[in-house]
Amino acid sequence: MSNVFETLKERGFIQQCTNEENVAHLLSGNPVTYYVGYDPTADSLHAGSLVPIMAMAHLQRAGHKPIAIIGGGTTMIGDPTDKTEMRPMITADQIEKNGERILKQLQRYLNLDNTVGFFLNNAEWLLSLNYIDFLRDIGKHFRVNEMIRAEGYRQRLERELGLSFLEFNYQLLQAYDYLCLFQKYECVLQLGGDDQWGNILAGVDLVRRIEGERVHGLTFPLLTTAGGAKMGKTAGGAVWLDADKTSPYQFYQYWINIDDRDVERFLAYFTFIPMDEVRKLGSLEHDAIREAKAVLAYEATKLAHGKDEADNAQETSRAAFGGGGLDLDAMPTTSISTDRLDAGIPIMELFHEVGLATSKSEARRLIQQGGAYINDKQYKAIDVVIDTNLLEEDTLLLRAGKRRYHRVVLEER
Repeated sequence: MSNVFETLKERGFIQQCTNEENVAHLLSGNPVTYYVGYDPTADSLHAGSLVPIMAMAHLQRAGHKPIAIIGGGTTMIGDPTDKTEMRPMITADQIEKNGERILKQLQRYLNLDNTVGFFLNNAEWLLSLNYIDFLRDIGKHFRVNEMIRAEGYRQRLERELGLSFLEFNYQLLQAYDYLCLFQKYECVLQLGGDDQWGNILAGVDLVRRIEGERVHGLTFPLLTTAGGAKMGKTAGGAVWLDADKTSPYQFYQYWINIDDRDVERFLAYFTFIPMDEVRKLGSLEHDAIREAKAVLAYEATKLAHGKDEADNAQETSRAAFGGGGLDLDAMPTTSISTDRLDAGIPIMELFHEVGLATSKSEARRLIQQGGAYINDKQYKAIDVVIDTNLLEEDTLLLRAGKRRYHRVVLEER
């Protein structure tokens, strides 16, 4: 088995580790069970979640066994780490629905068939806990003075709103997760963002105190872009892994529009391209760096949405912005005034007007049958109104079926 620890280190994944030498040795031997937790506070993960997902995928490809934990129990409380105020409460039913959607996203990257990988909900062991027994058996191993020194807790305590007793319990529950996973699945490695270091250490210590065994923890750096923005965030909000929230085309565009300074780093994190090629692509300069961005965008989109969607996004991007593929100059183009687009144009009217449908009735059928796309996002509702909010680089790229394109641009004043 290859030493995947060195792979993770070379690609920049490792921020802190309980003991590098021990973890490297552990991962170079027999298959190891490891876990990452995801609190399903939304019905989709986002691009910022890809660092732990890709690390899990590297480990599984090296023969190790992942456990993806959905925090059905811990989400009922809410992790105070890196939050300025208490999270809003969500229902158990919504948590379950969110978890089901997140599983589908994780399955693009991981095999979670309950044999070589597991998808578990910590509600299974947390929601049935007896509070008094939990305090006596688990709570006695924690020291409040040590907990409040953790950065996440300390920041919240300094704010006027403070830290609720509900949230204060979060670290105990996450540590208890590690204990349960060690006892039932022989899990000996927890991974997480660097803001989870205190929670991870609490779990490592709890296993040592109760079972007398050594387990390990590893954290990833909290990524920001070269421009200082939080990874996976744009002016329009989060870049989601759910195609209904962020279309494959929009996902592709996020990566192809990153800062030149981020290209090599993001190729290392978000693709499986060998590092020799990553360094070669990262060394490109000036206009040639666009080639490296296109590789990143394609590979990241293929992992998140599959090859067909990556091919479509690549082709659409090239057609719209002149990067090759379809002939931009040969594409039919219609100019529409900003004022008119600001007011909104019904989707059937727009497809009919530009000639992608011979009548509004045909446009209706095209839309209802799933053949209408704008900037590579499918639209099936006939009452959609198209306005300037849908512009990508001042362009709307309309598509009927697989091959019929029409470009809409803003009219020059």
